[in-house]
Amino acid sequence: MKYWENGKGICYSGYREGQSPRTGICPSYEEVSEDLNILAADGYRYIRMYEPNAHARTALRVIRDEALPLKVMLGIDPKREFNNIGCPWIKETLSASLLQKNAAYNDRALAKLITLANEYSDVICCVSVGNENRPSWGEDLVTADRLVEFAKKLKASCKQPVTYNEGTSEWLYLEELVKITDIISIHSYPLWNGVSADKALAMNKDDYRLIKGRYPDKEVIFTECGWATRSNNSAMKQDQVNERTQVDYIRSLWKWAEEEDIMVFIFEAFDEPWKGSENDDEPEKNWGIYNVDRTKKLAWQEGKLNGNY
Repeated sequence: MKYWENGKGICYSGYREGQSPRTGICPSYEEVSEDLNILAADGYRYIRMYEPNAHARTALRVIRDEALPLKVMLGIDPKREFNNIGCPWIKETLSASLLQKNAAYNDRALAKLITLANEYSDVICCVSVGNENRPSWGEDLVTADRLVEFAKKLKASCKQPVTYNEGTSEWLYLEELVKITDIISIHSYPLWNGVSADKALAMNKDDYRLIKGRYPDKEVIFTECGWATRSNNSAMKQDQVNERTQVDYIRSLWKWAEEEDIMVFIFEAFDEPWKGSENDDEPEKNWGIYNVDRTKKLAWQEGKLNGNY
């Protein structure tokens, strides 16, 4: 079964300067309206959001109030339920009581997602049980059994199709979750893997074929693919981290995905200054097609693809 009509997707997190999910300072209704009108005008029809929080609720209100031609994939972003000694940046080991609090937080987040999915069933088109909670290097890990538990609750309580958002290779070990979910949502990042721009699309194709070959009866989509425009990270080929390469890569990805009828959510809409280190070249801050001030990055202003930037 195919769950997506024609239309481009993009990951949306609208936090601007001085705003952050960590502090709970969210974009205003007017700011979210500005963002979503930009995306709708540029031809996007699906957005992905990561948490059932106040920011997501505002976006859902804007879409309904203004009758914008946008549908939303909304998920939970679970906190870690066990300590991962394999995560290179974790500096603390959480106590058992704090891990239990995280598990309770995750249960509450799932309940909030169910509430929003039912309240905004005309806007939310897909619900997700998590985001990158299984890689060996990850910080916010939960067990595969917990993801299955979340999926079962969503299936019982929502009418939307259920997915999980994860890196390609991790899906090879999530057979039980695959049985319950409707859509397999993979993340595929050539840039993070040190793959040069001329081979980037080939990596995406290989990732898709790997998972589709393993689970041929499931719809496989990309929910994170993108290219940073600035970076201080040595894992990335520095001469290719720029706006021109971002445009060329994403256009080639769109062209292939359209030909193969594969849904893609680009990561991401707007640069996010709250992410990562204080260094302005931190790649986590610089994946957007649009700058923090909501102007489109210059390389995107040079032409259109199929009528859309």
